[in-house]
Order: sequence, then C-alpha cells, then structure tokens
Amino acid sequence: MYFVNCFFVYSFLGFLFESLLAFFTHQNFNSGILYGPITPIYGIGVLLILTISHYFFLNLHLPRWRETIIVFFILMVVLTVIEWVGGVLIEKIFGVVFWDYSHLLFPIGHYIALEISFVWGILSVLLIYVIKPIIDPLVKGIPTIVSILFLLLLIIDITYTFLHFKSSL
Repeated sequence: MYFVNCFFVYSFLGFLFESLLAFFTHQNFNSGILYGPITPIYGIGVLLILTISHYFFLNLHLPRWRETIIVFFILMVVLTVIEWVGGVLIEKIFGVVFWDYSHLLFPIGHYIALEISFVWGILSVLLIYVIKPIIDPLVKGIPTIVSILFLLLLIIDITYTFLHFKSSL
C-alpha cells in the first residue's frame, strides 16, 4: 500500500502547491480536472520519480553527485513529457486547456516550457533528498482501510468528472 499512499499524499500536496501558487500569484486557475482536493498528475509524477531514481541509484555505481545530476535530467525530461501528455489528453477528452506556457521565455507549444522543465528537475531532487524523508512516516502510517476509502473516493470523483464533462459537451 506504500505506493498507493504515496500517490494520494503527493496528489494532495500537489493540489495544495498549485492552490497556493494560484493564491500568491493572483491567478485564477484550477489544480486539475477532478472535484476533490487532489491533482493525480503529481501522484503519478512522484511515483515515477521514486521508481526512476531508485533504479538509477541502484544501477549506475557512480559517485552520488553524478547520479543525482543524471537523475535530475532524466526526471526533467520524463516529467515534461508527462505534463505534455496530460495537457494534450485533457484538451482532447474534455475540450479545455488548463494551462498555457506560451507566454514564458522558452515555450515548446503551450503545454511545456524549458524553464518549467527545470523546475520539475529541481523539485525532483528536492523530493528525493528533502521532502520524501519528511513525508515517508506519514505515508507509511496510513491504515489500509483509509487507502481503500481514498481509492473509492477517487473512483467516484473520476466517474463524476467524466459524467459532468460529458453532459456539458
């Protein structure tokens, strides 16, 4: 259940992160398409960060600082691709554009930008070395029944979201 719990905790933290970002930048945007207080792309991203970093840290056999630089760039690219795929899918499925980076200095289309890619790389390294050690006791302490309840609520939220968007089209 560790990975399920990671998904939910970091999806919630991603929702909080984007909500605070919207508040402090005085921009009006939603964090994701679901109605509940989670943004699943953050949970998926963290699971990828944990899996990819674990694999490379076990198999590269280089000094840790070199491994960290390699993991930084790999995760930067992987998370950028995930962000692009997410943006394209949301637009194709729901007919809405949730973010547009075309106003930034180095956009690549409107779903990704080089400066945001670097943010993903930096946040990945911060997650591995700072955030994960702090959050792991919480993640490991979530009872199985709570994880199952969260899964059921997520299924309800996804179902409601699809039905709502489908009826509004």
